[in-house]
This record gives sequence, C-alpha cells and structure tokens, in this order.
Amino acid sequence: MATLTAERPAVRPDPGVAARGGMALWRLFTSVNFAVVQIIVLALLAVVGMTIRQLPGFAFRSAADYATEMSRLRSIYEPVIGAGAVDLFERLQLFHVFTSMWFSLGLFLLVVSIVICTLDRTPRLWRQAAFIRVRQPEAFFDPRLPDRVSIAPGPGLTRDAARRALRRRRYAVRVEADAGGTAWLYGDRHRWTKLATLVSHLGLILFLVAGLVTARLGDEQGLVVAEGDTLSVQPIGTPGLLLVQNLGFSAPGLETGNPSDFTTDLAVFRDGVQLARKTIRVNDPLEVDGYTFHQNGFGPAPDLEIRDAAGGVLWSGPVPLTDAAGGLPFGALPVPGRDIGLELLLSRDAGGVGTLVVLPYAVTGTNPDGTPAIVKGFPVAISGGETSAMEGLGLTVALRGISDYTLLIAKRDPGAPLIWLAFAALITGLAITFYLPRRRVWARLAPDGRLDLVARADRHVDFERELAGIVDELVAARAAVENPTPRERPTAGGAA
Repeated sequence: MATLTAERPAVRPDPGVAARGGMALWRLFTSVNFAVVQIIVLALLAVVGMTIRQLPGFAFRSAADYATEMSRLRSIYEPVIGAGAVDLFERLQLFHVFTSMWFSLGLFLLVVSIVICTLDRTPRLWRQAAFIRVRQPEAFFDPRLPDRVSIAPGPGLTRDAARRALRRRRYAVRVEADAGGTAWLYGDRHRWTKLATLVSHLGLILFLVAGLVTARLGDEQGLVVAEGDTLSVQPIGTPGLLLVQNLGFSAPGLETGNPSDFTTDLAVFRDGVQLARKTIRVNDPLEVDGYTFHQNGFGPAPDLEIRDAAGGVLWSGPVPLTDAAGGLPFGALPVPGRDIGLELLLSRDAGGVGTLVVLPYAVTGTNPDGTPAIVKGFPVAISGGETSAMEGLGLTVALRGISDYTLLIAKRDPGAPLIWLAFAALITGLAITFYLPRRRVWARLAPDGRLDLVARADRHVDFERELAGIVDELVAARAAVENPTPRERPTAGGAA
C-alpha cells in the first residue's frame, strides 16, 4: 500500500514591526498619489501666501518690529474676519507662509518622496539599459504583432547587410548565432537615455532644496535710508554686522515731478571698515558678502531739529515720509523722551517749494474695538529754514531743509546657486530624454534566408519612418544581388 506524505509549506519568519513599518513607509513615499497630495498641499499654501498679506522680513528682527507690523495687519483683517480669526491665522503662521513650519515641512517631505522614488526606480532603469537579450523566442517575432516586419529570403539578405543597415543609422550592433545557422542581431541607439530621468529628478530635488534653504536661511527686507544716514542690515548683535550708508541720492528731473532716473551712492561697512561702494540704480545693484542691495524707490525726508524748552536737542536728522495721505507724502515721528509724537505732511507748490505741516498727537489708551485712542493737538506749518514752537508742548521744531531717502531691498538668497544647478540638471535631463530617445531593433536571420525584424522605441518617437528606411535598404540590398547589373560586352580594342 502506497503512503503519501504531505509536506507543510515553509513558514516565513515574521519580519517584525519595525520592518513592516519601514516597508509601509517605503510604499507610501513611492506612491504617486502621495506625491500628488503633497504638491496640492504646497500649492494651496502658496495660494494662501499670495492671497493674504504677509509680514515683511524685517518684522522678525525684533519683537517691537513684529508687534508693529502685526498691528498693521490686524487693522486690515480684523474689521473683515474678526480678531479671533486673525489670532488663529497668526498661530497657524499664515502671515508668513513661505517661512512657516508647515511650508518647510511640506518641502522637506516632497524632497524625501522624490529621493525615495528615484532610488526605487534606479535599479529598474539600470537593468533596462545594462542587460540586453539578443536572442528572442519564436513568439517575439510573430508578424501579427505590431512593429514586426518579415523580409523574404534573397542572396543579398545577409547578416553583414543587416549589420551595415543598422550601423549606418548609428546603432550599436550585437550579433549572436547558433549551430543551426540562425543568426540574431540587436541594434541599440541611445542606450543610456532612460538614465537621464535621474538627472531630471536631481534637478527637481535641487529646486526644492533651494526653496527650503532660502525659506529658512534667506533674508529679504526693505531699508529706508535717508541721505547721509546709516542703517544696520541685520539685527543688532549679529556677528559681522553689516551697515549701509546713503552717501548721496540723485534724481534728475525730480523738481519738475518727472525724474528721468534715480541713483544712490551706497557704501557698505563692517566693523568700521568699508567693504564696498557703488552708485546703484534700478537693475544695477551692489553685491557684497552674500547680500544684494537693489534700488527700489525713494521719497522726501524733511531734515528736522526738535528741541525742548531748555534748548536741549531731542531729535536732529531727516525723517523719511514713507506713507501717503491725500496723495501727499506722510509720516510720523515719536519724540524721543516724550510720550507724544508728530505727524508730518509735506506739500509743495508749483515752484517745488515745500511746506511741512506738523501735527502733535498722544496715545491715551485703547478704544473698545482694540485700536489705540489718540488725542491730537494743534498743527503748525513750517517752511524751509523756519522754526516753530509747538503750543503747550514745550517744544520747538526747525525745518532745516528737505532731503530725500532711498528705499533699498537687501536680499540674501543662499539657495540661488542651487537654483542654477537645478535648472541646468532639469534642462539637461529633459533635453536628453526628448532629443535622444532610445531606439531598438531585433533581427533574426533564419537558415533559409528569411529576415524577421522587431522595432521598439520610446512612445514620443515617430519610429515608423526610420524603420521603413531600414527595411527599404535591406530590400534594395537583396534586389541588387538578385538582379545584378549585366556586364557590358567587350568591344574591339578594349576589355570588359
């Protein structure tokens, strides 16, 4: 009696929680759907950042700057969406989206996804390019399949003829044969093109890394520097602090209201040593120590001297009027050492002579809606060279003249070199992929002389014309031997 023995299938060991979790993460980061979700989230954050007014870069230089700029945003959005919504937006960092934790985390995750996808695809791309099978089975040459051609036998249809036809079109050709007389040929053109997608992926990664570096380490801010004044570029206390000085501003035609150009004689200092000096204008910035200083705008800056009743100087210097009221330059100056400030409004007559209206104010508290409660005094008008007493304040204000301020954009972008590398890598990868597509041809020459061809190419290639040229050349080679040109008969006095 026969005995049947059934063996249990081998039980695979449990890979463990860590291994299963790692594989799940790997599958997640190699998922196209997950990458699409990340891109959509980043796009939505970018739309929010372009829709909601953002805090300027200098707002993060000090707590006072941040509080001042946030109060401006609150005055814009609280009447529309309420104080609670503004508080929520602030906590969610929606007033500085592009430097927020959410945007940086999204860029980091997308970089990780692209890197993992690239690592996952690289072995497969390498195998496709490195390992070639010259001999193919019978079913591979089935003429009922697309891109198959069969040429009838002929004396000229040889292995060398097929090799010449492929090499003439810059194919790298391999030849194998068996003992039965069958020869296989394989032609490959632009064999390593598929690996160029790795270069394109590198470009995408560098673009994202550059954005992340710029968002976290970059700096961009506006600097309002009156003529003759000096201003720090970085927060006070920064090692290697840079200072900029406006040595002179020029705007030909400004007195007529139509300046033809505006330039600033700008110097940059560190530790009292001048690093660079240049007359900058729009599209001709000054670059020094990783910063680029762009000429962005200008405006008037009345040169004031404010004294107390004892004759002590409380303020001496130009005051940039960076705002506008009623179409006229407007600004405010807190008086040092006093709990009052001065609102300044500048008007000019047809001849360009300026008159400065000075309005004192004091903040006495807070209104029920959260806005500051302000009490204003009596205004005075001062012309150039005049001094006026502020009634009841014990102050005198002298207008020594009206100079100009320049508005600079100081920008440090450590991700800029990566952007250029990313652009070069992306363009190179795309150019190789689309302009050097891979083409492959398999040929089988049977012992009876029949030649079977199979052609493959990338999807965006119109390969039919090239294949037709190869077939036409092979048919012509066969016909040239089947119908040789007859020799001319010898004539008298000559040989054939």
